[in-house]
Amino acid sequence: MTEPTDGSVPSRNRKRFPGISTRAWEHPADRSALVALRKLSGFDEILKKLGGMVSERSVRLMFLASAVRASERQFPHLNDMVRDAAYILDLEKIPPLYVTQDPVPNAMCIGMDAPVIVVTTSLVELLDEEEMRAVIGHEVAHAMSGHAVYRTMLLILTNIATKIAWVPLGNIAILALITALKEWFRKSEISCDRAGLLVGQDLQASMRGLMKLAGGHHLHEMNTDAFLEQAEEYDRAGDLRDGVIKLLQLLPQTHPFVAVRVQKLKKWGESEEFRQIMSGSYPRREQDGDASVGDQFKAAADSYAQSFKETKDPLMGLIRDVAGGAGDLGGKLRDVFAGRGSESGGSSAAGNGSGGDSEPPADAAPGRS
Repeated sequence: MTEPTDGSVPSRNRKRFPGISTRAWEHPADRSALVALRKLSGFDEILKKLGGMVSERSVRLMFLASAVRASERQFPHLNDMVRDAAYILDLEKIPPLYVTQDPVPNAMCIGMDAPVIVVTTSLVELLDEEEMRAVIGHEVAHAMSGHAVYRTMLLILTNIATKIAWVPLGNIAILALITALKEWFRKSEISCDRAGLLVGQDLQASMRGLMKLAGGHHLHEMNTDAFLEQAEEYDRAGDLRDGVIKLLQLLPQTHPFVAVRVQKLKKWGESEEFRQIMSGSYPRREQDGDASVGDQFKAAADSYAQSFKETKDPLMGLIRDVAGGAGDLGGKLRDVFAGRGSESGGSSAAGNGSGGDSEPPADAAPGRS
């Protein structure tokens, strides 16, 4: 890619990643699904035909008619940010960005062949320059990874589910696939949060932007460390009942909860993996064809295993006990649900239960796509 000569290079000294593969920032579970899908010859074409209900041409025309397209003359600072993000991630075809009037702060990437980025006026007003830079990088990463494939598959499967709801057991299999797709969807958001950090290269700004989605404009009333403590409290919330509630709340979501996203982004931003990418050691897209599906699935399994090992969630703790052959599980369950005790940690259900079911859905999270 030729370096731009029109002033669209980053405004401060940000590192650029020539030839970087999306595998560099994709969460292992997201990456394993994408690598497998890319190996299926003709899969994209089938999805495009099945997903004809969402015509990219009609989407483009709708935004041309009803939103404002960023350019050198309209929202030039947003136009520069898209160009910056594409330059840093070495994306030659820059997706157009539209601003649409909406009181809900939101951003999304739409389309498979010719993706477009859409941000709402509320989001533009909410975020400062560095926070918005991370969001734009997040959306550019959605376009590069081809995450629209998840949305298209979800639309198709949801449509099928409504049509075969009367078939005995038939709907169960479809709903299981939808649940799995939503899990991929959630992991794709984690992936693109990482890409947003690679573009903005400012961890505090990336975390602030996410925190504002939960608390609004009042940044002077919020504290990143305190917000991370909320995430920690959510993880260890109360007893088994809270663990079950959290699981039931999470399953319908296409986005991880905001506090959890901030926690995971901070961990990745302080990791050796991030440091290696910043030093120039990362997978190249020219090697994407050599990526092994088996290796990616193993990496995904290892990632889940590590998360399972590290979590303080009481429900997951019980499952670990089962896997480890812990004794007297019946007594533990009886005591917890009778209110006479709690899982490891010693706090009572009443004293810590609110941490498990009070996290608001991330309905306005960046990366709705």
